[in-house]
This record gives sequence, C-alpha cells and structure tokens, in this order.
Amino acid sequence: MSLVLGVPAAEAKDPKDIRIAYSAPQLANPWFRGVKAGMDKACAELGIQCVAVDAQNSKTKQGEDIRKMITDGYDAIFATALDPYNLSQLFSLAKSFGIVTGSIAQTAINSNLMYGMDEFAYGKAIGTQAANWAKKNLKCKGKVALLTQDNIATVRARGDGVVKAIRTICPELQIVARFHADDPFRGMSIMEIVIPRHPDLDMVVATTDSGGIGGYIIMTANGLVGDKHAVFSGDATPDAITLMKEPNSIYRGTVDLSPVHGGYESIRILYNMIQYGAPKSPVVRQLPYVEVSQEKVRSDDFKLANQ
Repeated sequence: MSLVLGVPAAEAKDPKDIRIAYSAPQLANPWFRGVKAGMDKACAELGIQCVAVDAQNSKTKQGEDIRKMITDGYDAIFATALDPYNLSQLFSLAKSFGIVTGSIAQTAINSNLMYGMDEFAYGKAIGTQAANWAKKNLKCKGKVALLTQDNIATVRARGDGVVKAIRTICPELQIVARFHADDPFRGMSIMEIVIPRHPDLDMVVATTDSGGIGGYIIMTANGLVGDKHAVFSGDATPDAITLMKEPNSIYRGTVDLSPVHGGYESIRILYNMIQYGAPKSPVVRQLPYVEVSQEKVRSDDFKLANQ
C-alpha cells in the first residue's frame, strides 16, 4: 500500500515500542468487536502494542478515554465517533503532540485516516434486501418495525435509507414503529413493547445486527415465526450468521460491512504513518459492503472473515 506522506517521522521506531489505541462506542456490539479483531490481527503481525477501550455508548466517556490516551502518549489513536465535533477537537490536540489520528465508520475531521461509509446508502442496502423479500413473500401486505440508531446523529441517515428503500420497493408495507436499538438488550426491550401493540407484526428491520438479534429473539419467543415472518439487519457479524443457520430461522438477511477488514487495514495505515510520517491530507477509505442472504449463508457461499 502506498501513501503520499508529507511530514517525515523523526526516525523509524522499534515496532515493539509502538502503541495504538482504539476507542469503540460499545464492545457489546459485535461489529465493533470485529473491528477490534482486525486490529488485533494486524497488531500481532506487526509486533506492536494495541488496546481497545469501550466507551459504553457515552460521548462523555469517549472524550475522557481519548484525553487519557493523549496524556499517556500513544503513537496513534483511532475511534468510531460518538460525537464527531468533540472528537475532531480532541484529534486536533492529539496531533499537536505528534500523535497520528484515525476514525472508522463514523468519522471526524482532523483524522489523518478517515475510514468512512455512506450511511444512507448502507441503510438503503439493508432496506432493499428486506423490501424485496416482503414483495416476494408478503406481496407488500404487512407490518414492519424498524430498529435504528437514531440516538447517534451521524447514523440517523442509515435508518432513513432503510425507509427510502421500503417506500420505493414496497410502499404498501406499513412501518409501525421506529426506535433506536443498537445492542441486543435494547432490541429485546423495544420489541417487548412493540409486539403487544402489533401482535400481527411481520418483520423487523434493524440497521445493525445487534438490534436485529434482539428483535429476532423476541419475535421467536412470541411465536412470530414461519414463512411469513422475517428479520433483516446489517453488519454480518458471527452472532447474526449463527442465528441465520438455525433450523426454521426467520433471520433472512444482513449486509456485510467488513469490520475485520476495516480494523486490519486501519492499523496498517496508521503504522505506516507512525514510521514514515503523517500525510499532508487525510487518507480516505470507504468500508465496502455486500448483501448476505440466508440462502448464501446456508449454502456456504458466504464466508466470514477470520474473527
């Protein structure tokens, strides 16, 4: 991989002395565990020290964690932003101390590496897979609950993408609920409220596997199973893939956002910046994504990255 580098490093460092920290919004979310897995793999190959810190979905804690990373003198810090503005301010401070910065998925300015994504397009991919299933199996006559991540301003567009796809492909499908649920426990709690209000619910569409898993558990527990029920989500985490393989599973599809690849490549890029100098302009990458249907999973056409 070649980088256009602008500010030369003073001298190459012994890899064993290099330290990189990742601030994850929530390590209970399997997608962020995937980023960490990719990070760990790259760090082991390079022989460097790496740590992932759980922000526990708190903007305040993420800010405090990153301030501590700066104080502790890490060589590079990368994060998935809970508050992009605050993160950009902290990254400006980090860079003033010669620390390399990066952000992944939800990015921030002042990142030497911006490994981003198109939230709306990604949500539209999730919604398209779900809407096409509804068109084929429900003739667009049914009810769907959305589990989104509207609590994170930068991710709200993902839910909007889901809505756009459903209304374009299957306009008669009724969206009866839209609540944020970015971990399995909240997904379960929300669905325990939604199902009594809509006992004839047909589908759950979640913008992340974590919420989708919670939806799947409660749908199944309430007997909302069979050929006319479905759960769709995004991330293609091992947890979701396992549920898709279950006998008579209503987990019909997800979308692979390549967390392991993103975490692995981020570390490689940040390492090169530490050793050879930071770029004059940010290095920009996009997380790739691809639809993963239940049929692909069961036929072994889809293989998880090593996590």
